[in-house]
Amino acid sequence: MRLLVTGGYGFIGSNFIIHMLKSHPELTIVNLDSLTYAGNLENLKSLDQHDSRHRFVRGDIADREFVRSLLTEKPDAVINFAAESHVDRSIIDSSEFIKSNILGTQVLLDVCRDYGISRFVQISTDEVYGSLGPEGAFTEQNQIAPNSPYAASKAAADLLVRSYYKTYGMNVVITRCSNNYGPFQFPEKLIPLMITNALQGKELPVYGDGLNIRDWIHVTDHCRAIEEILTKGVSGEVYNIGAGNEFANIAIVRLILKRLEKPESLIRFVEDRPGHDRRYAMDASKLKRELGWKPEISFQEGINQTIGWYMNNENWWKRIKTGEYLTYYEKWYGNR
Repeated sequence: MRLLVTGGYGFIGSNFIIHMLKSHPELTIVNLDSLTYAGNLENLKSLDQHDSRHRFVRGDIADREFVRSLLTEKPDAVINFAAESHVDRSIIDSSEFIKSNILGTQVLLDVCRDYGISRFVQISTDEVYGSLGPEGAFTEQNQIAPNSPYAASKAAADLLVRSYYKTYGMNVVITRCSNNYGPFQFPEKLIPLMITNALQGKELPVYGDGLNIRDWIHVTDHCRAIEEILTKGVSGEVYNIGAGNEFANIAIVRLILKRLEKPESLIRFVEDRPGHDRRYAMDASKLKRELGWKPEISFQEGINQTIGWYMNNENWWKRIKTGEYLTYYEKWYGNR
C-alpha cells in the first residue's frame, strides 16, 4: 500500500506515520507538509532518513498544481491531517484556517477525483458538534454546530467531503476524534503546556473556572482507529473516536502538578476565551461495533507515559518554546 499523508510532521500525523510504518513493513508513505509553526521535522527524527518507505515533500495542500504533481504517483489513499488547529489562534485571525482547512481540503478532493484516488480520509474533530450539556455524548447523527472559527472551518471541510461523496461518488470517510494527548504534541495545547510550564516552575494559566470538560484519548489509540477506518470504513460514513475519559480541565492540571510534585499555587485562573465550549464527549460505539476497534491505553497509563515523555525530552519542547526548532529544516535539508 502507498499512502499520501498530509500534515505528517504535526502531532497526530507524525504519530500516525510512526505507527503505520511499524505495523506495516510493506507500506510506503509520502509525507506532504508545509512546515508551518506546528510542523516539526524533529517529530520523525527517529525514522531512518535513508528509509525509502518514508519520503517527505514540503508543500501546501492549497497549491493545486503542486498537489497534482504529487498525485500523478497514484497513491492508494490520501489521509488529510493537514490543518490549522489551535482555537485561540483562530479567534485572533481565522484567515489561515479558511485557507488550509477549507480551500486546502477542496483542492485535495478535486485532485483526488481527477486522478481516481481510491480512498480519501478526512481527519476532523469533535469540535464541529459544538458544546454538550451535562449529560450524553455526541453520536454521528448529531447536527454540527461549531462555535469557534477553527471548528467552523473543520465543519465546512467535512461538508465538502460529504458533498463529494454525494455528488461524485468519491470513496471518502470522515473521522471525528476527541481531545488527543501524547508525545510530540505542540506545547500550546493544554496537557503539554501544563507539563512544560510546571517543569519550568512557571504559572499554569487556566481559562475561566477550569470546569470545561473534555474527553481524552491517547494519540496511539487514535492512530489505531484511523488505521481501521482507512482499511475497513464504509464509504460516505462518519466515525466518532473517543475513549470515554472525561475530565474537567482543572482536574487535569491538578493531576499533572501532583505527578510532578509541584504546588497548586502555580495555577493562575485567566479570563475565559470567547465561545469556549463547556463540554465534549464522544460516543464511539459505531466504530467499536462495526470495525471492532477499542481503546487499549487507559488514561492513567497514558498520562503517566506522556508526563514521562516530556520529562525525558526537554530538548524537544524547549527548542519549540525558544523558536529554535524553526531552523531545523535548513539544517537537515539546506545542503541536499
